Amino acid sequence: MTNIIVAVHAEDGTYGLGTVGVGSPVAMSVIAHHLADLMIGADVFDLERNWQTLYRNTIALGRKGIVMEAISALDIALWDIQGKLLGQPVYNLLGGKVRPRMRAYASELYARHDLESLHAEASAHIASGFSAVKMRFGYGPADGRAGMRANRDLVRTVREAVGDDVDIAAEAYMGWDTSYAISMINMLDDIGLAWVEEPVLPDHRESYAYIRSRVGVPISGGEHEFTLAGFHDMLKAGAVDILQPDVNRMGGITEARKVWALAEAYDIPVIPHSNQAHNAHLIISSYGSPLIEVFPEDGIRSGYNFYHQFFEGEPRPSQGHVELGDSPGLGLSLVPSVIAGHLVQRRLFGATDVDLLAGQSPVHAFVAAGAK
Repeated sequence: MTNIIVAVHAEDGTYGLGTVGVGSPVAMSVIAHHLADLMIGADVFDLERNWQTLYRNTIALGRKGIVMEAISALDIALWDIQGKLLGQPVYNLLGGKVRPRMRAYASELYARHDLESLHAEASAHIASGFSAVKMRFGYGPADGRAGMRANRDLVRTVREAVGDDVDIAAEAYMGWDTSYAISMINMLDDIGLAWVEEPVLPDHRESYAYIRSRVGVPISGGEHEFTLAGFHDMLKAGAVDILQPDVNRMGGITEARKVWALAEAYDIPVIPHSNQAHNAHLIISSYGSPLIEVFPEDGIRSGYNFYHQFFEGEPRPSQGHVELGDSPGLGLSLVPSVIAGHLVQRRLFGATDVDLLAGQSPVHAFVAAGAK
């Protein structure tokens, strides 16, 4: 598991932080060869112009995937700088809080044969104060009817553990086909699900729309979509009931706020993937975002929290909710000792040698690696 952290410095030494979605080290080359020079000397307050400059100068390299993920990290860092320079949290730059705290859902509950341990894990989340959880399916078309019954057993076990008043979402992670998804979701109708996430591959928008027309459970997706144009196509196709953009993949905060506005026009809620600070600031400033995803720190997949070890100030849940303070920017600061312990590579753009955050380089990035 790797994490790519990007730091962008203003002339006065103020720095902003961003991360590259999914953490592919390939983003380092994109920043080094295509993006860094476009940023050096730019005005930090020209957010829209900067985004368009990065996008339009790399459009031949790819409008989705790793190029957009690298752009996302730089854009997030610029919002962080702007907030710090103005002495305001990013959510105030987005219009201010619409609620004092965010309701969170515990995203864990991976499929397993041991249903008793699944029951115990789900019960523990509720005891911790969560009123919503997300689980994972374990079986797909290749497992036949027996697999469908096993999926039902998983969902039923979680429902029995959490009770009737807790929302349960379930993720297929693009592992099904259209007919299987319809049959499987309808087989769970009596148990009650808040949504089923990514039943098929994201390119099959028509399949998403057809599944929606044949089931009673809301369908979500968007974690693997990019840019305003991509989300517009999803909504125009009627593909989902819930949008789930990954902000440090799909274009950063500058592009995300447009997607949030578009979703509002379609009356579609936005529940972004992951619980990093950039998502939290967008959620708390939008009526259309009812939940924030949280990966429990002591969960089976605790490696997710590898991403958060590098920062002080990452949002953390308490009694099933997440609050944001009033620190300027995203409210994050680096923990150099942790980065030093995991550092694989550092690239400096605009200087030959700097300390970790000495501010002599306009842009630099770090690759950190850890066990998954």
